[in-house]
Amino acid sequence: MRFIALLRGINVGGNTMLKMSDLKACLETAGFENVVTYINSGNVGLDAEGDEGFVVRKFEQAVGAAFDKQIPVMVREQSDISRIIEANPYAGQFESHKEMHVLFLKDEMPLDKVDALLEAATPPELFAVRDREIYCHLPMGVANSLLGKSFIEKKLKVAVTGRNWRTVEKLIEI
Repeated sequence: MRFIALLRGINVGGNTMLKMSDLKACLETAGFENVVTYINSGNVGLDAEGDEGFVVRKFEQAVGAAFDKQIPVMVREQSDISRIIEANPYAGQFESHKEMHVLFLKDEMPLDKVDALLEAATPPELFAVRDREIYCHLPMGVANSLLGKSFIEKKLKVAVTGRNWRTVEKLIEI
């Protein structure tokens, strides 16, 4: 089965630097097949037997052993990427891929945290939670948004990894 793995917090601001060529070799050694990376922010397509949970455990163990780093990874079946693209509640409402982001979660966000996120959003930013994704329409940019202020991770204590819309669209191809 084809999976998309999204690493959290690598190669951003000089933190947790990891070459994609080294990551690819590590994953192939761990037994993943047809490993393909996309840009330097930790987007990986790979083939594996088992379910998402198995892939997460095997992936995190391999990276931990090879690089002595604990790097969280969010995994989706590649077919889920089409669903995520089609479910975009802000389709046609953004002018640039820089305005639109998807945050990937390991598990669905509890309802009280969804409510807290929606209440904290300040116009014109918009958030919509669907399954294990949070769609973010940020027409004023990321820096001053709840996303840029790490509200979701620090205040709500929900681990996420985000991708802009262009990257989300490319995930279907890897």
